Amino acid sequence: MTRTDDEPPEWAKERAREMMNAAAGEGADDSATAETPEPDDERVPDVPVEAVDEAERLTRLAREAESAEPTPEIEQAADQYRERRDALAAEYGYTARVRDEDDALVLYPDEWMDDGTVQLDRVEDTERAVEVSLSGPGDADRYREVAAYNEAVAEAVAEREADVHARTAETFAAFMSNHYVRPVDDATPAMRTEFREEYLVRNGWPTDEQLAAVDESLSVIESVAAGVDGPAADAGAADPDGADGGDEAGGRGDDHST
Repeated sequence: MTRTDDEPPEWAKERAREMMNAAAGEGADDSATAETPEPDDERVPDVPVEAVDEAERLTRLAREAESAEPTPEIEQAADQYRERRDALAAEYGYTARVRDEDDALVLYPDEWMDDGTVQLDRVEDTERAVEVSLSGPGDADRYREVAAYNEAVAEAVAEREADVHARTAETFAAFMSNHYVRPVDDATPAMRTEFREEYLVRNGWPTDEQLAAVDESLSVIESVAAGVDGPAADAGAADPDGADGGDEAGGRGDDHST
């Protein structure tokens, strides 16, 4: 007859301890798995829209600098724009490239790259790449038309106004033509601010007199432009004020009288 208060055999106690330890280990593993999110669960948009826009702007500025007569200073400016663009892309783990065949700025995730080349076997989701067209149909013709107009305005300023305004007009004409492909008298307040605070200082080699008179110079440019026949309206460009164009043939219809 077996006594109910007998101790279980040692092998049974050892087996029970093993089973309890195994169960505890599995529970810990399950808890760790539940608390550790998958990397994809935490993914946010890899590159903010603002960063993409800035990368595009810097790319265009580099091109613009290179379109001028080559000098060591111009080449240095173009390199600095590209370096700033590349550093910006790198902040988000991306590499910037300009794809020549379709003239597009492309931002690739760094993990896709090897020695500057995209490795197709590393591309897990093509939507992570960012592409921005740097040109479009008819852009070359439109550019020549706008550039000719802006140069004509700059020449008119040089003929009628002080040298300090003429120098700024020449630089502003290049800025609006190369960076925005827009007439000088179609600049938005944001474009004027960018020119005054960034472009003129870095690319125009301005004198102290120019910097002191830049706001007056921009007003002079707009006033003089009212008397210069402008390019045909660009049907593809949005009117920043949301108004319908009322241009007469051969000239700009905006009222620039002061």
